[in-house]
Amino acid sequence: MKFYLEQYWVALVSLLSLSGLVSCTERKYINELPYMHHYEQYTKELSGIKDRIDSTFAMTDHEDEKLSDQDLDIQERYSIIMGVMPKKITNYKLYSFIDRWMSDPGNKQTSAQNKGADCAPFVSLLFNEVYQETISPVPENVFCSKNIELFTGRKFLQEGDILFFRYDKLHPISDEAIYLQNNRIIACTAGGLNIYDFNDQYFQLRYVAAGRLKPKS
Repeated sequence: MKFYLEQYWVALVSLLSLSGLVSCTERKYINELPYMHHYEQYTKELSGIKDRIDSTFAMTDHEDEKLSDQDLDIQERYSIIMGVMPKKITNYKLYSFIDRWMSDPGNKQTSAQNKGADCAPFVSLLFNEVYQETISPVPENVFCSKNIELFTGRKFLQEGDILFFRYDKLHPISDEAIYLQNNRIIACTAGGLNIYDFNDQYFQLRYVAAGRLKPKS
């Protein structure tokens, strides 16, 4: 009989202890639930999140009302192609010119581009229309021009700079390309006129230098 009484008391004490533990754990769990936070604290946190979101969007230049539908279309499409924010696309004349050539097969067929890697005629036309500057359609002549400032450092590249490439031993300067943004260039390869990644080994092995038109005095 004594044995059974001892077992009963042990079981009872264990049960009470477990009940207390569960009760404490339950209270702690309830106190940590998100919806137990005070309403004012929750409102303050929510307001802080909203302010951060608003400030992020405020940093973006939204001048949509000043742009034509065509410019907006160019900005949106080429920001995706360039891998940059839309506000980085500001030279609509440049990208509109590129877009016409990219979307019109007739333009590609009217120059030497369809014969292989020859982008120089396109570059010459681009500078004439976009920048109102006359440059030779012959890469070597452009490279040697007194109006072109040459440099090799890639970190100095800006939109509109001319890139010079060597494709064969007979021509130290074989072809050109135009630097755009974010390591994107418009060039012509055997695959045709297109926007390519300047980091591609194809271009890196052939890159000679870059050139920029000197400011007019």
